[in-house]
Amino acid sequence: MTRILVAEARDGKGQQRRRPQIKMRDGDEDGDGRQASASYSSSSASLLICVSLFSSLLVKMKLGSLLFRILTHNIRYATTSPSAGEQPWSVRAPHIVNELDYHSRLNPESFVCLQEALHNQVTDVLAGLNSRPHAQADEWAFYGVGRDDGKQAGEYSPIFYRPAVWTLQEKETVWLSETPSVPSKGWDAASIRIVTIGVFNHRASNTTVLAMNTHLDDQGSKSRFESAKLILSLIQKYLARHPEVKGNFLAGDFNSAESQEAYREFTKPGSSIVDTYKKVPAAQHYGDEITFTGFDGKTKGSRIDYVMVGPQSSSASIPFAVNGYAVMPNRFDNRIYNSDHRAVVADVTL
Repeated sequence: MTRILVAEARDGKGQQRRRPQIKMRDGDEDGDGRQASASYSSSSASLLICVSLFSSLLVKMKLGSLLFRILTHNIRYATTSPSAGEQPWSVRAPHIVNELDYHSRLNPESFVCLQEALHNQVTDVLAGLNSRPHAQADEWAFYGVGRDDGKQAGEYSPIFYRPAVWTLQEKETVWLSETPSVPSKGWDAASIRIVTIGVFNHRASNTTVLAMNTHLDDQGSKSRFESAKLILSLIQKYLARHPEVKGNFLAGDFNSAESQEAYREFTKPGSSIVDTYKKVPAAQHYGDEITFTGFDGKTKGSRIDYVMVGPQSSSASIPFAVNGYAVMPNRFDNRIYNSDHRAVVADVTL
């Protein structure tokens, strides 16, 4: 039987007050209540152990849920002959950097995937992100190469990330062609096309992610279809090589609407990836539907820019929880288009 022992003491004014002591059983106390105190101490220790174990469990649960943002944007290459309504890169660049900084500032785990970026645009974006007042020195880095020579010539499809958050464990650029290991144009493509690949390990949680960024051809239908097949095979190759990968994503400009070849190949039954757009109820989407707008305000746009996540199979759902999907504006009150595409943003938990 549990009993409450009451001991008398005096407060600072000399008044008596009662202090309860816990005693677990009759006959366990001695004259000075030492055993009652020991019982209380034992109970307190047990409680502390339980709290400690629970806190440890909470930490593990937190580490097991990795929230990060994936942003993809075709920023339009820095042409020397701007089309109607298009501003030169020197005018557009600050708006692009502002966008990327704003949408990644509060999530250090963010990945930023760009398309059509020439070497000077990549370095401008990198310098812009790293020069922000809140940014630490060399906070951002990127992996990517120019598609024309595997170095600095031609358009990049770079992946930007924070090295203090992610370790880049493996990287590769694959050409979307019949000769994927060398700079080359594939099938009926009008231009050389690539997919940029990175295996990233999250330092804090030891979670590994496979990231891919691509820009499919705007002219060749066969090229888009074969490129999609090649990319899907690369996903499987990397998942087999890196069994520690918990999830993967593919971002980019596919130049393919939902009804067209590349999108249909990427999302066919049994595919290893799924469109984040489809994983968020339409009523919860933010922004516009269309991702390609042109510069003149008259172009009939379409949704051709995507973030897809996986892996998934017929027997298992994707490991990602897609928490949000948005298409961001590419023009504001200043009437300057930052690009002829809008950025797509997906928030996911792995």
